[in-house]
Amino acid sequence: MRQVWISKAGAPEVLEVREAADPEPGEGEVRIAVEAAGINFADIMARMGTYPDLPGIPIVVGYEVAGKIDAVGAGVDADRVGEDVLAMCKFGGYSSAICVPAIQVFERPEGMDARTGAALPVTYLTAWQLVVAMGGLMAGETVLIHSAGGGVGIAAVQIAKHIGATIIGTASPGKHEYLRSIGVDHCIDYRSEDFEARTMEITKGAGVELICDAVGGDSFNKGFRILAPTGRMGMFGMSTTATGKSRSILAMLRMLWQLPWFQFNPVTLMNQNKGVFGVNMGRMWDQSERIAGWMEQILQLYREGIVAPRVDNSFSFDEAAAAHHYIQDRKNVGKVLLTP
Repeated sequence: MRQVWISKAGAPEVLEVREAADPEPGEGEVRIAVEAAGINFADIMARMGTYPDLPGIPIVVGYEVAGKIDAVGAGVDADRVGEDVLAMCKFGGYSSAICVPAIQVFERPEGMDARTGAALPVTYLTAWQLVVAMGGLMAGETVLIHSAGGGVGIAAVQIAKHIGATIIGTASPGKHEYLRSIGVDHCIDYRSEDFEARTMEITKGAGVELICDAVGGDSFNKGFRILAPTGRMGMFGMSTTATGKSRSILAMLRMLWQLPWFQFNPVTLMNQNKGVFGVNMGRMWDQSERIAGWMEQILQLYREGIVAPRVDNSFSFDEAAAAHHYIQDRKNVGKVLLTP
């Protein structure tokens, strides 16, 4: 098999393609011949050496794949061989073959190709946890979605639109037309506009009931201030630490300094009737049955045409460095994939 390895912490050029023997599925596992693998911002942080859950470097990262089952381990129905699937994996996704516990593998709905399948698991499960499972968004409420043009952002927009919420999205101007086409009611150019002031202007001072924020740093402070009573802020990343292509101690220290360490205290939360929560799919691996239940609901929404990943671009394994550059240069509107 072929794999993309992070050889050392650094810029995208540290990514290397290496050959290895095909893995054999263990008990309760299936082996997938990978046709496409999703790239997530956690992979970018891992490459930079700033991802806290990374076991170590060198390593093969990647949390989601799609392809075809070509072997099964003991305890798995042999009839699954040949099934077109999508799957979640704890690292190892940048591989042409991977073994995954069967409970983390889902048959792709009719008509879903591998590229679409690889674009779905992490982004839509993260959005589901943010908007539905923990965010509790309801019809008539207003949600502010940061990085609305990214994979998770687009997934959150589609889910929030289905719920019947008013949607405010932050993104660069080149992404606004597409975002309006999928249901964003108000677009904010985060490069030239203060999202705090614009959100309060849009809501006529009322604030928002839900925020989905993967930016971090001072964005958390501003977000907390614009929450309406009963408002919730879901934090699922800190992209502000990745200001360059390599690890920056200064950027990390700046982010830590800007975090609202004293604002999110119990007394403030009680007195202001606000809530703050965090989402990290990488820490949900022991919740397989819960995740499987969420995934079945998401796949049903896909079958009904309510949600659908937007694949922006695909790169071959040999172009993995270019793929990481593409994401960090914020060129993508939707998901970026790797193909073996």
